[in-house]
Amino acid sequence: MQNTDPILPHVERHKDDLVALADRVWGMPETLYAEYRSCAEHKATLHEKGFRVTEKVAGIPTAVVGEAGSGGPVIAVLGEYDALPGLSQEANVAEPRPVLEGGAGHGCGHNLLGSAALLAACALKDWLTATGTPGRVRYYGCPAEEGGAAKAFMVRDGAFDDVDAAITWHPSAMTKVDEARSLANTRMDFTFIGRSSHAAATPHLGRSALDAAELMSVGVNYLREHIPQESRIHYAYLDAGGTAPNVVQGRAKVRYAIRSTTLSGMMVLNEQVQQVARGAAMMTGTEVQISVISAVSNMLGNTPLEEAMQIAFDTLGGVEFDAQDREFATAIQATLSPEDIAASYRSAGLALRRGEPLCDYVVPQHSGGAKMMGSTDVADVSWAVPTVQARVATHAIGTPGHSWQITAQGKAPAAHKGMIHAARVMGSVGRMLFADELLLAEAKKDHQARLANEPYVCPIPPEVRPPLQPPPAA
Repeated sequence: MQNTDPILPHVERHKDDLVALADRVWGMPETLYAEYRSCAEHKATLHEKGFRVTEKVAGIPTAVVGEAGSGGPVIAVLGEYDALPGLSQEANVAEPRPVLEGGAGHGCGHNLLGSAALLAACALKDWLTATGTPGRVRYYGCPAEEGGAAKAFMVRDGAFDDVDAAITWHPSAMTKVDEARSLANTRMDFTFIGRSSHAAATPHLGRSALDAAELMSVGVNYLREHIPQESRIHYAYLDAGGTAPNVVQGRAKVRYAIRSTTLSGMMVLNEQVQQVARGAAMMTGTEVQISVISAVSNMLGNTPLEEAMQIAFDTLGGVEFDAQDREFATAIQATLSPEDIAASYRSAGLALRRGEPLCDYVVPQHSGGAKMMGSTDVADVSWAVPTVQARVATHAIGTPGHSWQITAQGKAPAAHKGMIHAARVMGSVGRMLFADELLLAEAKKDHQARLANEPYVCPIPPEVRPPLQPPPAA
């Protein structure tokens, strides 16, 4: 790492506090819209570091914003802190060992994500003060990225209306500028309402909601042949109508996740799936109620910001891991399949390298690779304002996302090094944006040109509200 960027001393000043925050959040895993303790930890840190704090952003109790500075442009740094269900795992052990059987765990590294973003915001706050540069840095503590689409609700409710640009990152096996490829995604519930009856004595009087749900599955399976290749449709039964086979099920509920490479393509696919559901209801003499739970757009890239982030990576280099980091990563890799490890290289557009437990270099920009097939609510911010995202190595090469192995590595020294490096990169890009009016103007011009091809329409209907969760009992 080259110590040439003036943001670096400011990162160093706050790094220990923010690493401690990451570890505290790791130890209190909370799932979508229930991140009350994690949000409180971020709020406390924002107050401690001298930010002006706004709570309950967009009406979401677990969303918080901290702002510092005055005048000039507003640069947002996006953080997250939600965990995943079922991924409880002890730290720093290379075998599945839940802390709480069936409990939640930080299996996507969001304990690191939010803390590094706040670290970058702290560094930018201090740099603005030290240099007298006009501008405002704003940390967004965003809940419910994992299926809750909180940022889409926040965008819809105007939380980003005065932001000039946004910066974020995600923990990864590789270090690189994110290529802004993701799938638009709608989560939609289909509730079938039928009529219960005795399955032996009077089956002719029943109307099976479970039959309707199963016929919908059959119809969607046939639909899959006739959708774009990179689209995805997944489903899970939320209510199969009970456990008694001698009762005709009067109610059944299934949730579908519908993904497409474009926002407009997803809207078309949404309607096709809904038509299948209506047909299943018609075939079974039942009714179907359809409700959107959440939705996100596909990522919109921004060439000037991506080039600026690449400059930051070229200056700072990769994460500096040591022998102990490599030893633990090698133990984690022993729990993975060769296919897992090959997939990390393939997604980065690199040839397979054997005996390489951690990525300590920067993957070249535009290296290609397999397209990302996930979804993120960062995408909706990218339609609202110019946005750039980094990927920074925090775990062993090959580690699958949403796995116990991610949770196990979430408090490791390698993870701490990766999150600090991510803060350096984000802070560097933020500094460039505050210092270079032309860069910000070019980023906005690029953003407007992309919107000219397809104007943004929020994928969440205006009547849909976030599925908020109550606070934990005292």
